[in-house]
Amino acid sequence: MTGKKSAARPGGKAAPKTATKQKPKKTAAPVRLGRQTPTASVVLPYTETYGPEAVELYNATGRTAQEWQELLLCDMMAVDEDGLWVHTKYGYSVSRRNGKNEVVVMREMWALEHGQTVMHSAHRTTTSHAAWERLCKLLDAKHIHYDSIRAKGQENIRLDNGGRVEFRTRSSKGGLGEGFDLLVIDEAQEYTDDQESALKYVVSDSQNPQTIFCGTPPTPVSSGTVFLKMRNAALQGKTQNTGWAEWSVEKQTDPHDVEAWYETNPSLGTILTERKIADEIGSDPVDFNIQRLGLWLRYNLKSEISEVEWQALKCDTLPKLRGKLYAGIKFGHDGQNVAMSIAVKTTDGRVLLEAIDCRPVRSGRAWLLDFLRAADLGGVAVDGAGNQDLLAEDMKDAHLKAPVLPKVAQIVTANAAFAQALAEKTICHMGQPSVVQAVSNCEKRAIGSNGGFGYRAIKDGVAIELLDSMILAYWQCAAAKPKRRQKISY
Repeated sequence: MTGKKSAARPGGKAAPKTATKQKPKKTAAPVRLGRQTPTASVVLPYTETYGPEAVELYNATGRTAQEWQELLLCDMMAVDEDGLWVHTKYGYSVSRRNGKNEVVVMREMWALEHGQTVMHSAHRTTTSHAAWERLCKLLDAKHIHYDSIRAKGQENIRLDNGGRVEFRTRSSKGGLGEGFDLLVIDEAQEYTDDQESALKYVVSDSQNPQTIFCGTPPTPVSSGTVFLKMRNAALQGKTQNTGWAEWSVEKQTDPHDVEAWYETNPSLGTILTERKIADEIGSDPVDFNIQRLGLWLRYNLKSEISEVEWQALKCDTLPKLRGKLYAGIKFGHDGQNVAMSIAVKTTDGRVLLEAIDCRPVRSGRAWLLDFLRAADLGGVAVDGAGNQDLLAEDMKDAHLKAPVLPKVAQIVTANAAFAQALAEKTICHMGQPSVVQAVSNCEKRAIGSNGGFGYRAIKDGVAIELLDSMILAYWQCAAAKPKRRQKISY
């Protein structure tokens, strides 16, 4: 068939000429792809990786790795100058049906090729069996000879070079007494503390061990806690030798928000389509947010700084002040708000912090300039990509002293100095309700790759910019050195 309708009709009569006309061909629009890089990640520095090798092995089977899978493998399989894994633990979370298990099978194929031993553990027997079938099909496609046991819950694959993959359904005793080079934790959202106690030592005897955690955010009925704790620790900069990647929304989002679909599903446009996702929308928006948009629910909202801790630093009356004011201005990460705070030293050796205001960015910068003109300031620090440069230009035009535009390393220093002052109780405040709300609803977030941290809100509607601006003001004030009076002797 050529695409034209047949001219023959029942009874042998010719069809009208119009029946043979074709619709004009439409030019195919370029296919839109989901975001190929994680929305949040922790990657330790490296210069060499075996990722491309693993991708090449996989592509030789007739399949083609997607860009996001290639990038993830490069980070996962990074090695240091001694050839050891940079990330001895690597966790990643991707929404369902995006192909996250293909990343694991690429890693396992490389391990087999290099004679390594692997334990692939899963929560369900069906998942473990499906992983065995997936790897077998790829080895068959490459015509690689292997021996295998098919028994469900006890499958394995063995190569002549000593490479071996054991597939197991997890239990609190599984894996004890066995040794492997690579441990894969499939369905990591169901990985429990007692299972971890049994399995984490199976790679201890390896000269170059690695553990891969692969899953989705836990649902309210998930039994696992290890994956969530790993994620929180990694993003807060509290881990060593650990890598992390996720595609997620930060807060509950409208299920019909197509932009959120593309932001959190890297395979949208390849193995996933908008139509498929639209059909998934049901009566439970929370479940859709978890399963499709990668939302991590915060079950226990525990602030890094408690309200009791902050209120203990409250002054009943305004203390005596000395020296000049120092201002901190923070444009929010989402570009919505901008906050300004001030800091000034007290005669008893503390630093008083006070928020001036927090307003929408669309309200303009005039209110910031009005305050900066009127105040006797010793210095100003401004943070917020893009907007900080615009404000710096405004200040230059207003003949104001140029602000400090801190780099990442300086932001890390400022946050560390603030945390130290908080612990030593060398800061004070007047108990502004908006500041109390921001400070008592925050958690740490990782900044940079050397253990630095900042803060973010753990509750919708909290203006974390207020806390950030106070930290900038404190940093400027605490670092300022008093001018030494010149002594003249005759």
